[in-house]
Amino acid sequence: MNKPKVYIDGQAGTTGLEIYARLSKRKDIELIQIDENLRKNPLERKKLMNQADLVFLCLPDQASKEAMTLITNPQTKVIDASTAHRTNENWVYGMSELSLEHKQKIQSHHFVANPGCHATGFIMSVYPLIQSQIISPSTILSCFSLTGYSGGGKKMIQQYEQEKKHELYAPRIYGLNQNHKHLAEMKKICGLEHEPIFNPIVDDYYRGMATTITIDGHDKKEVYDILSSWYKDSPLISVYMQEEGMISANIKEQTDSLDIIVYGNNTRVCVTCLFDNLGKGACGAAIQNMNLMLGFDELEGLHI
Repeated sequence: MNKPKVYIDGQAGTTGLEIYARLSKRKDIELIQIDENLRKNPLERKKLMNQADLVFLCLPDQASKEAMTLITNPQTKVIDASTAHRTNENWVYGMSELSLEHKQKIQSHHFVANPGCHATGFIMSVYPLIQSQIISPSTILSCFSLTGYSGGGKKMIQQYEQEKKHELYAPRIYGLNQNHKHLAEMKKICGLEHEPIFNPIVDDYYRGMATTITIDGHDKKEVYDILSSWYKDSPLISVYMQEEGMISANIKEQTDSLDIIVYGNNTRVCVTCLFDNLGKGACGAAIQNMNLMLGFDELEGLHI
């Protein structure tokens, strides 16, 4: 049996490099390589993309849209790691844990949009609570999300590791205009009527995320029971209730799994999703989706 051929368009970026590093160890796929001198040549890229059974797009948004015009082979499947297609009706949102229907769509569809990192933590918490009517779709939710600096790509990594200034030694809030690029998918996938009030924060550590929402008027046990029941059959998702202590944003680094921590009291509840921004928040999710699209075991090659 022929091995599926996989091509990574944009292999030089942070996400592309990690996907390549992981897939290069797999014996069940054939990675198609582009000559380094031709990696920006559209004709060479087009040739390789149309030879592939599956293409990863690890590109900026506009470049991903342009790359899609190069794919003419109707059999070529695509996973887009950018924001470009996450709310496009012709694409499937790549988060299999939300429901059996979501998983089956990923398995059967040719075009899958990989979730955003901040959006992953938000949606994992909010979607089940909307479906269970704990949260009304009309609610304006508040969310803050702490990430390591690797989420900012090569430029930010260089700033933190080679050009570090005084202000980079402390957490930094960004997205101050409340127009972060993950807001649209947060709203659409969860079925919300309004985008959440969202404060992303980058801090002086390499990888790991803690995405937190707050819920008023409910008991923490009620919220915990819903989330733990929703994800009881998901091998990558674990739900815990925490009474005291602290929560570290980097506890899930180097893994592709996700922990949901529920805490608070009988009237005010917080839910924090812990995961690796380059794992479940990017590369791990992309490989998980590839496994489903190509008929492999969903967990093949993942770090659990």
